[in-house]
Amino acid sequence: MTDRTTAGRGGTATATAGFDRRLLPPMMLGSVLNPINSTIIAVTLIPIGDALGAPPSRTAWLVSALYLATALGQPVMGRLIDIFGPRRLFLVSTSLVGVAGVVGTLAPNLGVLIASRVLLGFGTCAGYPAAMALVRSEAKRTGQDSPGGVLTALAVANQTIAVLGPLLGGLLIGLGGWRSTFALNVPLAAVAVLLGLLRLPKEAGTGESPQRGRLAAQLDLPGMALFAAMLISLLLFLMNLHLRDWYLPAITAAASAAFAVRELRAPTPFINLRVLGGNTPLLATYGRALVAYIVAYAFLYGFTQWTEEGFGLSPFHAGLVQIPMFLVAIGVSVVTGRRKGVRGKLIVGGLGQIAACAVMLTLTGDSPVWTLVLVALIFGIPQGLNSLALQNSVYFQSDPERTASSAGLLRTFAYVGSMVASSTAAASFGQRADTGGMHHLAWIMLGAGVLYLLLTVFDRTLGRATEQGTTAGAPQAP
Repeated sequence: MTDRTTAGRGGTATATAGFDRRLLPPMMLGSVLNPINSTIIAVTLIPIGDALGAPPSRTAWLVSALYLATALGQPVMGRLIDIFGPRRLFLVSTSLVGVAGVVGTLAPNLGVLIASRVLLGFGTCAGYPAAMALVRSEAKRTGQDSPGGVLTALAVANQTIAVLGPLLGGLLIGLGGWRSTFALNVPLAAVAVLLGLLRLPKEAGTGESPQRGRLAAQLDLPGMALFAAMLISLLLFLMNLHLRDWYLPAITAAASAAFAVRELRAPTPFINLRVLGGNTPLLATYGRALVAYIVAYAFLYGFTQWTEEGFGLSPFHAGLVQIPMFLVAIGVSVVTGRRKGVRGKLIVGGLGQIAACAVMLTLTGDSPVWTLVLVALIFGIPQGLNSLALQNSVYFQSDPERTASSAGLLRTFAYVGSMVASSTAAASFGQRADTGGMHHLAWIMLGAGVLYLLLTVFDRTLGRATEQGTTAGAPQAP
């Protein structure tokens, strides 16, 4: 095939009819800004608590604040990207990451530190939806929908950062204290903005053109507001489960009903409930994502805190213990990334979660270090399989014109799972991350792992959309 010039990029470039590889650096860096901040905090919770005099039940808000902001911001940002393209939103969002890094580095107390995590949450919202939108727009430009290698690269990048985060956090704490983990965001944001300016196309949506009329009508601001009320009230309740907060689920229910009425009547809905409601495979994928990330993040935050307080490792060594998970996850993703179908990946991933949780129940403060490494090795299997299979499922199961917003919703369900995990870890540990609390958490994780496996085994729709989209040579909307 002949070469063609890629129009509208930040610089002059020539791209073949295949995927423009110049897009990969900003895509991958933007998409990992969230997982690096999600995971690096795992080893900083104890040092921050010691420095600011806060127990685990209060420092857990550093985790919850980021996910509260991101769970809300991801689908909103995804919808904006679907309409207007990724470039401007990517640049604004990643710039906010740098601002949040400065605020966190200089924070005088826990309250300001939590505020910086909220800014980080909103700042990291554009990276992943923008990357998925670019994959879709490149498929449309080239007429070749073969994103297996690109989607695998995104998954591997996120998994690499997700598992290296604790190790990097421990290293930074050793070199410059916990504040250096927030300062890291300043150079990362600067590089992301520079790459976005140079390489992202000035116009690249997923096929849906903005309709004429007021901007508010195009964006469905009332729908976004009701979605925010629904999600915020739900997540605030999940952060601290207690009967005295009965009014929060009541607000969630009322906001959900109002949101459904609004979206079914809106000419350009924020979330097209009619299409989404008829897309059973996509809904099932979202449900699996929620349960899978309860297990994954409970391990990341809960197990890591226990290795520091209950087992006595330093932050650096607590991160080092998770290196085997990094190696296994990357290897599994690379080997299985280009293979069609997701059912087998999800089943093996579910079995891996169950096995790892069972081993966690045998651990004590006197266990040999190799048993901690064994848990990390086993967790590497679902880490490498689940996120890749869920990401690929959403790509092929979603409406091509709403790829970014569908990807954003995947992250939202994942963040709801992380909020459940954070709340569960805080409730299990209380004032100290001891072995009894870790075992309590492991039982909850085991139950979630079994539910995940059942949701996969008994899902008759699983794989239909992915196989159709892969074999047909173009994304298919069920």
